[in-house]
Amino acid sequence: MKGIILAGGTGSRLYPLTLATSKQLLAVYNKPLVYYPLSALMLAGIRDILIISTPSTVPLMRALLGDGSQLGLRISYATQEEPRGIAEAFVIGADHIGPDPVALILGDNLFHGAGFAQRLQQCVASLDGCTLFGYPVSDPSRYGIGEIDENGMLVSIEEKPLRPRSNSAITGLYFYDNEVVDIARRLTPSARGELEITDVNLEYLKQGRARLIRLSRGNTWFDCGTHDSLLAASQYVQVIEKRQGVRVACLEEIALRMGFIDAETCYQLGVGMRQSDYGQYLTQIAYALD
Repeated sequence: MKGIILAGGTGSRLYPLTLATSKQLLAVYNKPLVYYPLSALMLAGIRDILIISTPSTVPLMRALLGDGSQLGLRISYATQEEPRGIAEAFVIGADHIGPDPVALILGDNLFHGAGFAQRLQQCVASLDGCTLFGYPVSDPSRYGIGEIDENGMLVSIEEKPLRPRSNSAITGLYFYDNEVVDIARRLTPSARGELEITDVNLEYLKQGRARLIRLSRGNTWFDCGTHDSLLAASQYVQVIEKRQGVRVACLEEIALRMGFIDAETCYQLGVGMRQSDYGQYLTQIAYALD
């Protein structure tokens, strides 16, 4: 399975923070925001990842993550000249996807919680059509909402419904079979001039091949697109790391646990950042996890 991180857009809801930098390079506690969606793809076992961003941001992403080889990954880059919808990621990334299924995650989404990696890996192994992730929210009229039957199959998708049929907000993490490329290419831009991801999901719904996995209480989802949500995500990560003594979205640790790199590589990556708490953590856990 291939992976795509869509990290484009202007980040206008975060002005003035994003006037001179990308939203995905802002800090969520002690790491760049883009580490969090990248960690989700890694936990799913995905190693071949395309990052799509703006022309000005791609060089910055490349400086941060390189080609991914230090993490046992293959990271490539593409540009989205201007925001033209989430579904355009499949058109831009068609060559990257090739004949494979694909997971798309939005560059400002953070997921964390018990059993989350296992859910992702099960999703990859059993994918048939489209699998989305739902998260319970107290104000469903602000989100795209998915309604499911007793088997977890989607029966309806509503955008910001006045009378919601459920409280499951559809998050920014999507798994699709290879048909998604052709579906995206056939889409007609919406009234706002974008290729809408909801239209992709509705096509799979029409085929009866759309599933929604409801994230449990032990899982957390943040869409870090506002000042408040960015702060809340940072506070969440801080609390988890301070109380439990572990790192959230530590890419090197995940790479080691997943078998993408060995202990010596992890240790040397830590040595390269040894002046920071992050680097010291890597040197401490490298052989402890081996």
